[in-house]
Amino acid sequence: MKPPLHDQVALVTGAGRGIGRAIALRFAHAGCRVAALARSEPELAETVRAAAADGVSAPVLAVSADVTSDDDLAVAVRRIADRLGRITILVNNAGFAPPRTSVLKSALADWDRTLATCLRAPMVLARLVLPDMLAQGSGAILNIVSVAGKRGRAGEAAYAAAKFGLLGFTQSLFDEVRNHGIKITAILPGLVDTALIPPNKRVDRAKFLQACDVAEVAYDVVASSARACPTEIVLEPQHDPEV
Repeated sequence: MKPPLHDQVALVTGAGRGIGRAIALRFAHAGCRVAALARSEPELAETVRAAAADGVSAPVLAVSADVTSDDDLAVAVRRIADRLGRITILVNNAGFAPPRTSVLKSALADWDRTLATCLRAPMVLARLVLPDMLAQGSGAILNIVSVAGKRGRAGEAAYAAAKFGLLGFTQSLFDEVRNHGIKITAILPGLVDTALIPPNKRVDRAKFLQACDVAEVAYDVVASSARACPTEIVLEPQHDPEV
C-alpha cells in the first residue's frame, strides 16, 4: 500500500528546528517529498539526518535560503521543482519574534524583520506556488499563525501585528482560491516548547504543546477530505502553563 502523501511535494519553511522540523518529518513519514527550507545549513543537515535516522524513505531536500529575500525564495521554488517536482503543499512556518519590548522602546529594525519574516514571506511564497496549484486544481497552503494573531499582548506589538496580518491574508486567500480545490488553512498554536520562547520561571514548560502536536494537526489538514477545508485551527495546551 502506498503511503498517504506519496504523490505530494511539500515546502516547509523554518524546517531547521522546532515546529518546522517536526512538520517536515511528519510529512516525510507519510511518503511526501519534502523540501526543508531555513537559513541555517547545520540545522537543515540535522533535519535530514533525523529523517534518515527515523528510516524515512521519501526524499528530504535541504534548501538554504533567507525567507526575507524575494530572490532567495524564487530560486528556492525553482530548485525544488527541478529536484522534487511541483510543490503541492506549502507550510509557512518560519518566524521571528523580537524580545518583548514596548512600542516606544522597540527597534524599527526589529519591526521590519518581524513583518518581513512572519507576514511578507508567506505572502510571497504563496504567490510563487499558486500558479502550479491553480493549474492542477489542488494543493494546500498552511500558515502557522500563533494565538498572537487573535490577541495582542503588551510588549509584542510587532509580532501580533504580523500574525494578525497573516490571519487576514489566510482568510482572503481562501476566498480567492477555494473553488479551485486549494486548501488554505491557518493553524494558531498557543505556547509550544521551542527555542522561540525564552526561559520564564512564571510558566511551566512541561504543560506546553510540543512541536509534534502542531505537526500532527498540519498532517490532518493535508490528509483531510478534498470536500472540506479546516480554515482556522486554534491549538491550545490542555493545561494552562501559567497556573
